[in-house]
Amino acid sequence: MRKILFYTTAFSLIFATACKNDSMKNKGITPPIAEKIPVEIETHGDIRIDNYFWMRLSDQQKNAKVKDEQTTKTLDYLNAENDYYDQITSHTNNFKTSLFEEMKSRIKEDDESVPYKKNGYFYITKYEKGQQYPIYTRKKASLDAKEELLFDVNELAKGHDYFQLGGLNISQNNELAAFSVDTISRRQYVLHIKNLKTGKVYNDVITNTNGGSVWANDNKTLFYTKKDPVSLRSYKVFKHVLGTNESDDVEVYHESDETFGIGVAKTKSNDFIVIASYSTLSTEYRVLDANNPNGSFKIIQPRERNLEYSVSHYGDHFYLLTNKDGAKNFKLMKTPVDKTSKENWVDVIKHREDTLLEDVSIFKNYLVLEERTNGLNKIRIKRWDNTKDYYLPFDEETYTADVYSNPDFDTNTIRYSYNSMTTPSSVIDFNMDDQSKEIKKEQEVLGGKFDKNKYTSKRVWVAARDGKKIAISLVYRKDIEINENTPVLQYAYGSYGYTIPDGFSTTRLSLLDRGFVYVLAHIRGSEYLGRNWYEDGKLLKKKNTFNDFVDCSKFLIENNYTSANHLYAMGGSAGGLLMGAIANMNPELYNGIIAQVPFVDVISTMLDESIPLTTGEFDEWGNPKNKEYYDYIKSYSPYDQVKAKAYPNMLITTGYWDSQVQYWEPAKWVAKLREYKTDDNILLLHTNMDAGHGGASGRFDALKEVAKEYAFMLDLENKIE
Repeated sequence: MRKILFYTTAFSLIFATACKNDSMKNKGITPPIAEKIPVEIETHGDIRIDNYFWMRLSDQQKNAKVKDEQTTKTLDYLNAENDYYDQITSHTNNFKTSLFEEMKSRIKEDDESVPYKKNGYFYITKYEKGQQYPIYTRKKASLDAKEELLFDVNELAKGHDYFQLGGLNISQNNELAAFSVDTISRRQYVLHIKNLKTGKVYNDVITNTNGGSVWANDNKTLFYTKKDPVSLRSYKVFKHVLGTNESDDVEVYHESDETFGIGVAKTKSNDFIVIASYSTLSTEYRVLDANNPNGSFKIIQPRERNLEYSVSHYGDHFYLLTNKDGAKNFKLMKTPVDKTSKENWVDVIKHREDTLLEDVSIFKNYLVLEERTNGLNKIRIKRWDNTKDYYLPFDEETYTADVYSNPDFDTNTIRYSYNSMTTPSSVIDFNMDDQSKEIKKEQEVLGGKFDKNKYTSKRVWVAARDGKKIAISLVYRKDIEINENTPVLQYAYGSYGYTIPDGFSTTRLSLLDRGFVYVLAHIRGSEYLGRNWYEDGKLLKKKNTFNDFVDCSKFLIENNYTSANHLYAMGGSAGGLLMGAIANMNPELYNGIIAQVPFVDVISTMLDESIPLTTGEFDEWGNPKNKEYYDYIKSYSPYDQVKAKAYPNMLITTGYWDSQVQYWEPAKWVAKLREYKTDDNILLLHTNMDAGHGGASGRFDALKEVAKEYAFMLDLENKIE
């Protein structure tokens, strides 16, 4: 229960000089000090005092044209922090601009994707010089055909500070395009329909969707997913008929379990519409004949806790990527389309203790498997008749290879991408019959300075405090001397089983060319070493994620890759939680920490089921309504664990419209850090007032955000030229 202990009607923000809060270094510029209005929060008999709870605004307050006193006060605080950021970093403005121009100069501005073929058309995404957003086109039957303009997002984005086009979906007859638009950055998309023959956008307007949609094969019925207006959980699937109003749409499924989200898709065969219900530990699929949009959806297999599966279709069978029967690293099974419950499932690819089966792609003659063994992803090609079964060869010590853009079913060519920390990305067409390959496109790194032979990457194994081995991937210039004075940026994520790929980055070159070593730590909470690696970094084992990162940092220092004076840490979202945890645990190890849209008020957020994502993540973090989870989460929650101690230099970023990690979490965290920290190091909060979780929508604006982060570190290193 929350009880207000103190409240003031004077909603003016109090700005004061903090004796030891990063003002001593900055020529008398004083940081904003947020007013303290204590709120008592009692859970399981434990009382927490939140002095900055007042910063939280509702969506109604944020969207109101006339701001109330609390909204004005909160905006004043966020703007004061932005002003403080501008003042403290003003001496780097020219450098930030040059960094941006440097990063931009490496990009081929007038670029286009490798065309992919679907249903008789080649689809192309292109960028024009000086333009922020993509242009979508297509050509019928041949690449020599006349190019049709589908969408010029630059035109659509005019007049908007933020613009995102999503859910582009073409009808079976190739004449209609469903598309969705987000102009706020809350990931609440408005769905529209365009006639591709006439260019007319119909009056059909559907609000508050997740952005995706699926056409039935009648070319007039559209299935889409609605979001709960408060929690933003995708929770209902509706059926819309072309030319009708949203109010006439028929609800075909309601996911009433608040721990599940839903989505709607179509099988690659185009035979079935699929509704997926998903939670962290369980999934459930429903299918409908795409030729019968007015029919009823049929459940493949009713949900069971700890049973996960996904569905593909081929011929008379559904193929299921699943963890059934304790297959932690997943296996592939199949079942007849008319007998889909789990007792009918049979193995196609058996479970392996040392190999994680991440994904499958089904073709007429081949099955393509994406696997991960000892941290490295592999692509396996297998004929259905078992006459061929082989892996694509990859030679580098660490790399990333992904299968993508393969919508055609009847083809013997698979398209995949390959890159590494030193090798720019390539798009490759591979003939599965004769095993020949054609490089369709190599990422161009402009600017005239890049030579991949000047860089080296390697993978090193670090012993964690409990004896587990953690892989770290490093990249740096061959001509730098690595010692205690070498600046190192250590990055990680470590949640949801997501594995950060060992990929190439043109922006990262701006650090490497200035002597930095970039380190990617494959800590627990990812699936780098399989499903067990993920499960060993979640729930009541979450602290393994933080300990792993710290142990990697200590390894780098102890083995003379760097020192605490030159070590920097970075992470975003759940990786921002990681940054908050290590700042509390071992602040002495880092000269600087960058926390991007950080999830730092964990206990309060997970107690509030009205906040987006909360109910669906109890199996990731634990439900603090259970005292065991409450005590454990509180013991690492960065906001709750701020103490009177010295913290590193810190840059914390957020987006005012963020629906995944609400802006008030980092804002409150910074306010509390200012209150408690005993050092005179720099502490900065920057809020993008026009963006959400993903930051700026334009490709150049996104580079400006990277330039801010790099300038922060490089300024601390005194390497500005």
